[in-house]
Amino acid sequence: MFEAGEALRHEFADLEAQMSSPDLHTDASRSRKVGRRYAQLAPIIAALDEQERLDGDLAAANELAGEDPAFADEAAAIAQRLDAVNEHLTALLAPRDPNDACDAIMEIKSGEGGEESALFAGDLFEMYKRFAESRGWKTEVLDSEQTDLGGYKGVTVAFRAGSNTPADQAPYGVLKFEGGVHRVQRVPVTEAQGRIHTSAAGVLVMPDVEPDEVEINDDDLRIDVYRSTGKGGQGVNTTDSAVRITHLPTGMVVTCQDQRSQLQNKEQAMRILRARLAAQAEQEALEAASAARRSQVRTVDRSERIRTYNFPENRIADHRIGYKAYNLDQVLGGDLTAVIDALQAADLAERLRTAAETV
Repeated sequence: MFEAGEALRHEFADLEAQMSSPDLHTDASRSRKVGRRYAQLAPIIAALDEQERLDGDLAAANELAGEDPAFADEAAAIAQRLDAVNEHLTALLAPRDPNDACDAIMEIKSGEGGEESALFAGDLFEMYKRFAESRGWKTEVLDSEQTDLGGYKGVTVAFRAGSNTPADQAPYGVLKFEGGVHRVQRVPVTEAQGRIHTSAAGVLVMPDVEPDEVEINDDDLRIDVYRSTGKGGQGVNTTDSAVRITHLPTGMVVTCQDQRSQLQNKEQAMRILRARLAAQAEQEALEAASAARRSQVRTVDRSERIRTYNFPENRIADHRIGYKAYNLDQVLGGDLTAVIDALQAADLAERLRTAAETV
């Protein structure tokens, strides 16, 4: 760990030197990358400094304990703090997803269950918006298609970290565990007999990457424009402002119609396409990894059933890690911290185990 720590210190010092150079800020792309890496390393360097300080304090206390028994108690207290710092540092140094410090784009789509599924998709959207507010993140709806009852056939939303968000609490690193099938069990508002129905909505979480981080050839795109549908207003439904982009090599199709102009819709659609391509590349990397890594809790597609929301029992259950709690009302109100903490802990344990096996 000493050699790794020294290498990180040298890298951090180099990043500090780059950030103090006026030349860096003339290149927006390079400036973002340097700033992101600096933010990732800052807590690691702080933990290394604390570890070094406590190591020195512990050595001094142990030396003095032979002359004064009072220092033995101090040494025990220092050792306890050092154990906590070492545990924290081990977590920080564990192999991690390079996109963890990114902002996030989330797509929520209704699935089985018709109108009830669309209403549930709307509930999930509100849940994540409230969770984002509690974290000080900003949200931006990139595209949406509502139903007559106020649900969503689909909604795409971007989550952007706040100015005080730590690098290890960035939106993608936190929300990436939410990808998959979310199932709801409740009596729908459309049910006249009071019977409990089961329906589902799919969630896809992607890193919100910069334009220069994903290479897209213009010749690989087919761009169509058409008239927007929906509630309209401000000329949205009176011009051919909606945009459909097809990425020919992969067959991915992205549509965007919420913005007022064709140019704005094209920019948002390209943003979503970049995120989808980044998520696809990440999924392919996971599939190429070892069986142990493929079994981790996170997913980037909508094919896996990950969670059930049972209204009659006020219960939420995450099937990947066996998590269960009876505070569904609070979770839907945006209090996702406990379940996300549990998922992050499970993922960290697996990453540490995998790293240990490869040593």
